[in-house]
Amino acid sequence: MKDTYNTIARPGEETLFKDRNSKFFGYAFPVQTEDDVKERLQELQELHPSAGHHCYAYQLGVETKKYRVNDDGEPSNSAGMPIYGQIQSFGLTNVLIVSVRYFGGVKLGVGGLINAYRNSAKLALEASEIVEEIIQVQFQLNFAYDLMNKVMRVIKEKNLQVIYQKMELDCEFVIAVRQREADALQQVLEGIYKLEVARLVP
Repeated sequence: MKDTYNTIARPGEETLFKDRNSKFFGYAFPVQTEDDVKERLQELQELHPSAGHHCYAYQLGVETKKYRVNDDGEPSNSAGMPIYGQIQSFGLTNVLIVSVRYFGGVKLGVGGLINAYRNSAKLALEASEIVEEIIQVQFQLNFAYDLMNKVMRVIKEKNLQVIYQKMELDCEFVIAVRQREADALQQVLEGIYKLEVARLVP
């Protein structure tokens, strides 16, 4: 089972593609939610208030992917889809690509627009650092203090990441493990007497 995905590490550098005096500023952002997308689009609206078009595409999710394209007033499928095509070509998810156009006085035609937006998106991605991320599964553990040593031994042996811990009258931990190791870990945890184990749904 593949339990990794490719995305970008951080916002890429601004890029510029020119065609017959039209300028296309390209941007790539890592995003996790649609709210992240809205924030980034708002930032670019403020950065380029006089631009004619803010065209974009994004893809979110790992196992279930969700995408959206927007031509922002350009002819249908001449901007958003070519941008999205580059996200697919680079094999990325959790990413937003925006191409901001300043019209240069010469119409490019649908073919010219497709080419320009595709190149703008490609440059934006080439200016970004692409990274491989591991898909993780989280478990919530609830237990009494007398189980602390057993729980900590599993965490240490399996090299698990502790996301959250609360130790009051009882203990509550949230731990993360690589997806392909999750089922085996769950069996180990459920084998510990009186340890409550809940698999968290992302």
